[in-house]
Amino acid sequence: MSEGLPPADAAAAALEHRLGHRFDDPALLREALTHSSAGGSGRRTRRNNERLEFLGDRVLGLVVADLLMTRFPHEPEGALTKRHAALVRRETLAEIARELDLGRCLVLGRSEVDAGGAANPAILADALEALIGALYRDGGLAPVAAFIERRWRVRMGAMQAPPRDAKTTLQEWAQARGLGLPSYQVVEAAGPPHAPRFEVSVALADLPPASASAGSKRAAEQAAAEQLLSALALAPAPADG
Repeated sequence: MSEGLPPADAAAAALEHRLGHRFDDPALLREALTHSSAGGSGRRTRRNNERLEFLGDRVLGLVVADLLMTRFPHEPEGALTKRHAALVRRETLAEIARELDLGRCLVLGRSEVDAGGAANPAILADALEALIGALYRDGGLAPVAAFIERRWRVRMGAMQAPPRDAKTTLQEWAQARGLGLPSYQVVEAAGPPHAPRFEVSVALADLPPASASAGSKRAAEQAAAEQLLSALALAPAPADG
């Protein structure tokens, strides 16, 4: 979508259909879809979606936490926390934003349009949080909870067990053996802004390091930790002393 234009009527109507909510205040929807790069200046200044993103992040966290409490009534707080973190992370939000075809509706500045911002996972994730904030402001908790339940239901159901956090597992393994903390380093950052690739290595004591690549630094760190854990599982146990 070009700079300065509100969402096209057809695209906005299609998005409302996918959300299951028709906005009483269409200005909220426009604000949620307007990236800061399209804010303009002077008399052309328009509201961007950063404030709604702030709100939507909190609303999403609350609703997902409540859904998890209901779905897993006997799980302890630690297990629920792991599930929650996986469900509200950037990668999950960007994936759902793509399902909604949200990139096609975004209002971006020229620089972001040229950089492929409509496909940028960070921009998509932020816009989805802003959209959740707009839903809450326009209709209250009921419609936004219904939307989140629909879009997150399958992902919750696919979690047979709390997600395994490789970085935490590796850290606990190292500390239990007095090896100190794992050290992560970005080896290479490449690719265009809308599709970055990070290669990260992890080193621990005098063990051979491991490395992995992913679309975000956090995901690459997790993948590198998984690689090192896999290597440790296959290696012979070190002798004491």
